[in-house]
Amino acid sequence: MTPSYCLSSSRHATTAEAFLLHNSHLHLPKHRSTLPKKDSLFLKPLNPPPNSSLFLLRLKTSKLSHPFASLSSFAEAEGEEGHHAKEEIAKTEGELPGMAQAFNISSNTASAISICIAFAALSLPLFMRSLGLGLTLKTKLLSYATLLFGFYMAWNIGANDVANAMGTSVGSGALTLRQAVLTAAVLEFSGALLMGTHVTSTMQKGILVANVFQGKDTLLFAGLLSSLAAAGTWLQVASFYGWPVSTTHCIVGSMVGFGLVYGGHGAVFWSSLARVTSSWVISPLMGAMVSFLVYKCIRRFVYSAPNPGQAAAAAAPLAVFVGVTGISFAAFPLGDSLPSALPKALACGVAGAFLVYRIIHKQLGHLLVKSNSSQLEAKEDTIHNKNIGFLSDIAGPKGTQLEIVYGVFGYMQILSACFMSFAHGGNDVSNAIGPLAAALSILQGGTGGSEIVIPLDVLAWGGFGIVAGLMMWGYRVISTIGKKITELTPTRGFAAEFAAASVVLFASKLGLPISATHTLVGAVMGVGFARGLNSVRAETVREIVVSWAVTIPVGALLSVFYTWILTKLLAFIP
Repeated sequence: MTPSYCLSSSRHATTAEAFLLHNSHLHLPKHRSTLPKKDSLFLKPLNPPPNSSLFLLRLKTSKLSHPFASLSSFAEAEGEEGHHAKEEIAKTEGELPGMAQAFNISSNTASAISICIAFAALSLPLFMRSLGLGLTLKTKLLSYATLLFGFYMAWNIGANDVANAMGTSVGSGALTLRQAVLTAAVLEFSGALLMGTHVTSTMQKGILVANVFQGKDTLLFAGLLSSLAAAGTWLQVASFYGWPVSTTHCIVGSMVGFGLVYGGHGAVFWSSLARVTSSWVISPLMGAMVSFLVYKCIRRFVYSAPNPGQAAAAAAPLAVFVGVTGISFAAFPLGDSLPSALPKALACGVAGAFLVYRIIHKQLGHLLVKSNSSQLEAKEDTIHNKNIGFLSDIAGPKGTQLEIVYGVFGYMQILSACFMSFAHGGNDVSNAIGPLAAALSILQGGTGGSEIVIPLDVLAWGGFGIVAGLMMWGYRVISTIGKKITELTPTRGFAAEFAAASVVLFASKLGLPISATHTLVGAVMGVGFARGLNSVRAETVREIVVSWAVTIPVGALLSVFYTWILTKLLAFIP
């Protein structure tokens, strides 16, 4: 079931074989069967053609290498709608293991990395304060096991949820898989450590009624560990098959199963469960609608402009200004009152827009100058373009114009991916660390009250688990988000990611039940629908929806089963 990230051209078999051998780490969109041979040569790491504009871009910016994996191949194609050739998965004898193939490293190197991560996971808890002095041997052993359960859950969060931030960037070619994983590793860990929830409810997110389990510390401890194990098990299964599921729904389903069986009907807040299940419909629908509108706006106001490259370069700072201002105003504690918070949010937006403007004109300035020379030819179609409707099917730009458009939106997509990755590390680490901290509190004489303070080293432990998971298995779900639902390019990827981030931010602020995973999947589907119903792969969507529907029931059943086993084992421990 190991997914492959190597695509080949049926027309140039020899070139494709050479490309696959040297560039198996690249995750490329589909190419036309009529792709010029020079494109395939360009993508080789050695001897790029001297007339390639992207090669010149790399020479001029040697201090900051251009991040795009396949920008030139997009620019040489006949517009954005030209990528409809059949895709072939590279299958060779002696295929490398998944992690080695995904990152273009040897199998020995991949094995060494996995062994180092396993060794660190088993040894680092011995040096944490949670196993400090003053604890009995039994408490230390149970605390050690609890930390391993939490690491397992965090590992699976990283393996499945990293696609929320990086899937579209890899699928569009804005980042290679290796770049995406390394970037996500730094930002996810930083987010978990710096913005992780330090105070959490013992009964995660109001799912269980705490009073029901008063005086039943052993049962509650077993239930918390079982919830971590059950959610981690289902996440691992979903990640293996490349299904993007919600980690929050996993932990909710697990705790509901435990509470219902061992605490009775009154142990569950059913209104909270109803809000979670309603997000299965609300999240993807909102994501799809917003991404549909964003992508149509790009096609209408950028692609149909007399100079699409200049239009993209002008639209990017405006989009950044709107996005950064909204994020700053909604997410950061800039002030208690509107008059004090709004100017600070606007200042952040202006700073972000100015930074993006400078980057775009520094990296793509020579291409923008080149595009001006062809502007007179494009003016012939201006009258026709004024009559284009918002929902009209508009042909994409070509040549230098397409390269500029994809370059601009590629930078935009990377920025949004970095923000989502940092935010995800800070938000979702609590799905693993919350039950872990509550279980440690019970072991070490906590009262089981409503609030548990999470130590910094435990937050770092959760961040390490997320990074380990995204490095070892993150590529699996990235393949589904980035390639298997619909074809993605930098413009489509930006539309999906920008829409998902906007919906999650504002819906959370309004108190609507939203799942980031479901929203992103819906946003990617919305971009596909904007290109036509046939552009969305129904089989992949059907598998994803089924995995969503069974997440809570499967988590509940596994939690009940694991709780039964743990209670039996704990009964034998004196």
